[in-house]
Amino acid sequence: MSGSTAFWYASRATGIVALLLLTAVLVLGILVNRQGRLPGLPRFAVTSLHRNLSLLSVAFIAVHVLAAVLDTYVSIPATAGVIPFVSGYERFWLGLGAISFDLMIAMIVTSLLRGRMNRVLWRAIHLLAYLSWPVAFAHSIGSSKDLQHGWLLYLAVGCALVVVAATAWRLAQAVRQVPRAARVAAVYAQHTSDNRRSRRTRETVKR
Repeated sequence: MSGSTAFWYASRATGIVALLLLTAVLVLGILVNRQGRLPGLPRFAVTSLHRNLSLLSVAFIAVHVLAAVLDTYVSIPATAGVIPFVSGYERFWLGLGAISFDLMIAMIVTSLLRGRMNRVLWRAIHLLAYLSWPVAFAHSIGSSKDLQHGWLLYLAVGCALVVVAATAWRLAQAVRQVPRAARVAAVYAQHTSDNRRSRRTRETVKR
């Protein structure tokens, strides 16, 4: 690695780390239950871990964009990091990267302002931010020839398989859960059954 290729290597390395961090953020968000918890971890720990991973991934993405802009091999404007499809080089793939970055920023900002935002609006933005991973994944594969072969390709495929597995697990958990209306009916039926059983027990004792 020489001075002329340092930014190229820095851009590639930080991009790969950012993809791994984004994968961890997405998987953590998928696995968290409705109470905001994971098995063995309290809610505040899960929230803190998710927020810190998100901030760390944004930091790596920022360095990734900066290194790509400073790399003199190609001309990439600084605005291409946040404004989609303004770069003359790899316009489409870099545009996807900008969209992913913007979605991540939106998720972090709204998470920090969650207490002051309408819950429906916050949830809509937060769910939309989940698109940042597939968009970032497409950007990574399309813009980097390194991720199209060799062990880096296997690493990218591994990230995709982890996301698919986490999604499948969450969907399976959702299917097993009783809908709220049915849950109320089930609780009422159980309560009624317990009362009948209790009355029968008392009648048996009296006899």
